[in-house]
Amino acid sequence: MTRDRWNALITEVEPAPARPGPLAGARLVVKDLIDTAGVRTTYGSRIYADHVPERTAGAVERLVAAGAVVTGKANLHEFAWGVTSQNPWYGTVQNPYLPGRTTGGSSGGNAAAIAAGLCELGLGTDTGGSIRLPAACCGLAGIKPSWGRIPVDGVFPLCPTFDTVGPLAASVRAAAAAWAVLAAAPVPRPRLAGLTVGLLRRPPSVGGRALPASPAAEAYAERLEELGARVVDATIPEPPADTWPLFFHEAAESHRATYPARADDYGENVRTKLELAQAVEPGDVERARSAVAVWRGYRPEVDLYVAPAIGIEVPPVDCRELDVRLQLTAFLRPFNVLGWAAVAVGNVQFAAPADEVAIGAALAWEAAASPGP
Repeated sequence: MTRDRWNALITEVEPAPARPGPLAGARLVVKDLIDTAGVRTTYGSRIYADHVPERTAGAVERLVAAGAVVTGKANLHEFAWGVTSQNPWYGTVQNPYLPGRTTGGSSGGNAAAIAAGLCELGLGTDTGGSIRLPAACCGLAGIKPSWGRIPVDGVFPLCPTFDTVGPLAASVRAAAAAWAVLAAAPVPRPRLAGLTVGLLRRPPSVGGRALPASPAAEAYAERLEELGARVVDATIPEPPADTWPLFFHEAAESHRATYPARADDYGENVRTKLELAQAVEPGDVERARSAVAVWRGYRPEVDLYVAPAIGIEVPPVDCRELDVRLQLTAFLRPFNVLGWAAVAVGNVQFAAPADEVAIGAALAWEAAASPGP
């Protein structure tokens, strides 16, 4: 393996022989939140620094059975709870695509490894943008499947109501091939022609203060129309209540065995969030849970939405995560709460209730930009 100058990996893995299959020989870096039998899996933490699982996560097994070869475990934001991949125990992931800028998080190590040519595929997780944000920051493709579409067994939970696992790659085509293996489904057919596409200029807030619009959305309209889509301005209604209490409650439950008992073994960033999570009121949690259930019943009048993946400039690698986390995930997090699929192609995001629609649109977008086999 090429020397890892980007701190993308926590552990390098001696590759096993590739099996025949659609992914035969593809080098795979697995986020170190995801269990791999016999290989150290730290969850990006000091607490699990020497943890070696006995079983491999189902998603990894599917990719390996299709021919992918695990070559490393990717660095990440501690316990996947953060958007910058600044890790107090394993160091900050560096961005090969935009030097000096954040890789995003929490699957930043996966994105950096692909952008640096250390591997062809990454397997990451996305609870509030953690696949799509690094893909956007590193000029890649990242697929967040609809909630429940791909198994999450063997993945350390952040918030089970929002947690998903999915692929990153240098192209939508490669990521879609991995998604097909993970979902046990055919690769979606590229399609934008004939679809009604909602241009999302302002994200719903998912709770709390309203978030600003982004002018970036307008830049996509002309090309979408050239590809045969009908483009309309569209919005997503706000959820009926603040959904953040459910996120914080589930995060607190995920760490109940080690927090606050081992609070000193957490980095300051995640410890600050866990401290806030302890104060959530049970009534607020139940209102949030009901709001998520209601919001997941929403069916849009458009076939899919197109929006920026991130609506601000990519921050410096040494930014303060607590200052940028809401702005960086404003256009990403709503689709975790809705439970929809969403695909980042660089900074363009395609989102729909069905994986096949979002991935098919992203494939069509990419094919038009890079014609040929």
